[in-house]
Amino acid sequence: MKKNKISSRFLAVLLLCSFACSKSPQKGIQQKKPNIILIMSDDMGYSDLGCYGGEINTPNLDKLAKNGLQFTQFYNSARCCPTRASLMTGLHPHQTGIGHMTNPPDHPKGHNYGIPSYEGSLNKQCVTIAQVLKPAGYHTLMTGKWHLGTDFEDWPLQRGFDKFYGFIPGAGNFFKPTPPRGITYMNESISITDPDFYTTDAFTDKAIQFIDEAQAEDEDKPFFLYLAYNAPHWPLQAPAEDVEKYRGKYMQGWGKLREERYARMKAMGLIDPEWELTAQDARSWKSLDPAKKDEMDHRMAIYAAMVDRMDQNIGRLVDYLEKRGELDNTMIVFLNDNGACAEVDELGSGPASQLGTKEGYLLSYGRAWANASNTPYREYKHWLHEGGMATPFIVHWPAGIARSENNKVRQYAYLPDIMATFSALAGAEYPQAFQGNAVAPLQGKSLLSTLNETTKPVHEEAIFFEHEGKKAVREGKYKLVSKWNKNREYNWELYDMEVDRTETNDLAKSMPEKVDRLSKLWLAWADEMGVKPWSEILELRNKK
Repeated sequence: MKKNKISSRFLAVLLLCSFACSKSPQKGIQQKKPNIILIMSDDMGYSDLGCYGGEINTPNLDKLAKNGLQFTQFYNSARCCPTRASLMTGLHPHQTGIGHMTNPPDHPKGHNYGIPSYEGSLNKQCVTIAQVLKPAGYHTLMTGKWHLGTDFEDWPLQRGFDKFYGFIPGAGNFFKPTPPRGITYMNESISITDPDFYTTDAFTDKAIQFIDEAQAEDEDKPFFLYLAYNAPHWPLQAPAEDVEKYRGKYMQGWGKLREERYARMKAMGLIDPEWELTAQDARSWKSLDPAKKDEMDHRMAIYAAMVDRMDQNIGRLVDYLEKRGELDNTMIVFLNDNGACAEVDELGSGPASQLGTKEGYLLSYGRAWANASNTPYREYKHWLHEGGMATPFIVHWPAGIARSENNKVRQYAYLPDIMATFSALAGAEYPQAFQGNAVAPLQGKSLLSTLNETTKPVHEEAIFFEHEGKKAVREGKYKLVSKWNKNREYNWELYDMEVDRTETNDLAKSMPEKVDRLSKLWLAWADEMGVKPWSEILELRNKK
C-alpha cells in the first residue's frame, strides 16, 4: 500500500508539472492543484444515461464520457448511505459505523444496533475526503444529499466541509422540502418559499455560488466540490416541461425498452455480445389495460425527466467552469450510489393521482421499470448482483487525461479507490489519527495510473462487499455472490465475469474449490470488518 501511495503521488506531480508546462499562462490556474468535483446521482440504473445505452437525453454527461474516461466495471455498495460512507471515507461501510443504514431524522437511534460497525452514523475512526483535502489547501464545498448521520456532530460542516446546502437525511420532496426532511444551509434549517424551487436546480445554483465565493476568498486555492443530487430517487417529481418531452415514449413497455437498450449497449461496446440478456423480472406489458399503460408511461416519463434535468444542471456547471477558465484544471467524477430502485411494488407505489403534482413521498416507478433501467443485469438496489452494485463511472480531466478513441476502462474498481485517488491527486496525507482518534487504514487504491494506462488492472487482490446479508467477493474474472434468506445465509453463486457478467450461468457446483477459497476469503474479511450475520441484526432491529 505504501509503495502504491508513493507512486500515485509521483504520477500526480508529473501530471501537474506537465499541465503547467504545456498550457499558456493563465492567472490562478498554473499555480493551483487541480480542482476536484465529485457528482453523485441517486437510485439510477446502469443503462439510463445515453452514454451507457439509454434513450434518456443526457448530452452533457455523454460529452464528459466521450472526452474523458468511461468505466464499465465500477462498483458501489448497493445502497444509499453505505455507499456514501464508503465514498466519503475510503473505507468499507462497516468500518465507518454504517454497516446497515443511518438513523432517520424522526428516530435518532433507529439503526443503532449497539455494535460499533452498526451504529447508524459516521464514527470517529474515519475521516472524510473534505477532512483530508482541507489541510492540503482545498476549499471544501458540498451541496445535495448528505445521508451520513443525523447527529449534529456528523453533519457536513463538522466533517470537514467549509460550506453545505442540502438534505441531511435521505429522501425528500423535490419541490417543497419540509422538516424533518427539509433543507439545511450551513448548520441551520431554512424554509423554502420559492414557488419555482426544485432541488436539482437549487443544488447546482448553490454549488456555483459556493465556488464563486471560494474563488473570491482565495482564487489561488483549488476547490473540492461534492455535488450529491437526490435525482432520480423517489418521489417521482420533475418540472412539467421536462416530463412532457417523454410522455408517450414509453408506451412500448419495459420489455421492448430492455431489448433496445441491450442492442445499443452491445453496439457501443459496453457489454460483450455473448452476454445474455437476463430474464424479464416483470409481467408482460401486454397484460396491462390501456389506463394502466398510460399510468406506467407517466411514471417512467417523470423518472426520465428527473435524469434529464440532472444532466441539464451538470451542463450548467460545466459551462460555468469553462467560462471561468477552470474546466481544464478540474477533475470531474460522476457516479451513482446504487442500482435502479425496485421499491416498493412491481408497478410502482403512490397514487396515480399524485403523478405530475408537487405532492407525494413514496411515489416510485416500480420493479418493472427498474428492471429496464438495469439492463442487462440482474437485481436492484439492496442486492450485490450486478444490477445492484454496478454504476456508471465517468472521469473527465482535460489536463490529466490524454484523449483517445478507446476511452472505456474495463478494469474493475470500487468506492474506496476514490479517496485514494483524490488524496494522491491533491498531494494530501491520509492520516493515521485525527482529532485524537485512531483512523482505520485506507482500503482503496489510486486510479491515477489508470487514467492514461487504461488496460492496467486497479486491483490484483480480491475486493469485498456486504449489505443486509447479501455478500460478494470479486477476484480477477470471478465473482462469488450470495443473496440472503433466513434459511440459508451462505447460498453462494459463482460467475465468470469475462464470459457471463449478466450472471446467468452459475458455476458454483462445477467449481467447488473456487467457491471454497473465495468464501473463506470473504469470511476472513467480514470478521476483520465487524460484519455480523444478518439474522443477528434483524433480531436487534425487531427489538427496537
